[in-house]
Amino acid sequence: MERDLGIEKKEKKMATVNKLKKGGLGRGLSALLHNADTDITLSAEYSGSSHIATIEISQIEANPFQPRTEFEQKALEELSESIKIHGLIQPVTVRKMGYDKYQLISGERRTRASILAGLERIPAYVRIANDQEMLEMALIENIQRENLNPIEVSLSYKRLLEECSLKQEELGERVGKDRSTVSNYLRLLKLPEEIQLALQTHKLTMGHAKVILGVEDMDEQIVLYKRIEQDSLSVRASEEIVKQAKAEKFNGSLFEKVGVKKVEIDDALKFKMEKLSSQLNTTTTIKSKGVKGEIVISYKNYEELERILNVLAN
Repeated sequence: MERDLGIEKKEKKMATVNKLKKGGLGRGLSALLHNADTDITLSAEYSGSSHIATIEISQIEANPFQPRTEFEQKALEELSESIKIHGLIQPVTVRKMGYDKYQLISGERRTRASILAGLERIPAYVRIANDQEMLEMALIENIQRENLNPIEVSLSYKRLLEECSLKQEELGERVGKDRSTVSNYLRLLKLPEEIQLALQTHKLTMGHAKVILGVEDMDEQIVLYKRIEQDSLSVRASEEIVKQAKAEKFNGSLFEKVGVKKVEIDDALKFKMEKLSSQLNTTTTIKSKGVKGEIVISYKNYEELERILNVLAN
């Protein structure tokens, strides 16, 4: 009798799997990672009563939709040492591709660390998912990482909207954010590249970026960013500068009166820079930082650097 009940339970499970395969899920990360209806670990091909299968690492291939391609080697090695001692505590999640073939849904960092630790088999949840859902899950899992910079989050939001055909309201539901938060992140991608780079390298905070977005002119956005960087301004101080400048109703030179002037490169200076580039046989550029600036001389390798230094020394 107990055996018959077990068989009946497995048959119901497989019926659910087949139904989901035909109809699709369409509910993103929560449907696939937190909903038991997508779990096929209890199907007939897996033995035991656990929701966790143990599969060979050699049977697992990387997630082609993984947004993150760089993994810090030191962090991987530290995780690997922990796995050697304690084993892999948190199972990875995979989808079944075919006979003895699986594809990672989440857990690429854990899988890489397990390989470094010398493991041949790891615990895994086995799910079903199509390519659209794989992309959505990879992007959402990426967003939920704590160490993402604002631009990485913004780009992931953009991909979810464009490649997964989501609306902003739907995207907000997927990632647990309200629409205004999603909109604020997407607006970051309209900032000048120089400011986006500062956000990526953590030289600028999300709070500062919101203040800069309050300035419409892109040149003036850069001027304000330079002032923030130069004087290590807080978000509050930055807001006061913008408020003061707007109250004065400046036009075309928004921040001149509050201590920052744009540096205009005239034709004579451009000619001198071109002459210097010709003499050094390389590219030279001027980067302005408010009233200050720097000349950047490019070189391709050590030999070219040595040649340029010899020219400058003579």
